[in-house]
Amino acid sequence: MGKYVDGFVLVVPKGREADYQKMAEEGRDMWMKHGALQYFECQGDDLKQQEMGGEKSRAFAEMAGASADENVWFSFIVFESREHRDEVNKKVMDEMSAQPQDEAGFSMPFEMKRMAYGGFSAVVEG
Repeated sequence: MGKYVDGFVLVVPKGREADYQKMAEEGRDMWMKHGALQYFECQGDDLKQQEMGGEKSRAFAEMAGASADENVWFSFIVFESREHRDEVNKKVMDEMSAQPQDEAGFSMPFEMKRMAYGGFSAVVEG
């Protein structure tokens, strides 16, 4: 069996990119510390609908329901296997629960209900 990937697509309002990036960097540090193989947070740059083989693709912004004043982010974390992902994620969640939360001064830089998440088995690797 190949690697395992947790994937995310989310929408960040323009002007909140630095807030999201700071949160993503803290997440990267935590996941990598607990054993993730790779961690990527990718801000949309070229999200136009594309023509491929005479047919048009669906645009990422449309798929994510992003407006003109929002950015689409595509993020993923790579693990050795699904079991490894479960172990790493448990360690990360345990650490996050143990940390004191400063809820009064913190505002999420995106809406969780608009985030898509899934775990994927790598079938073809290069």
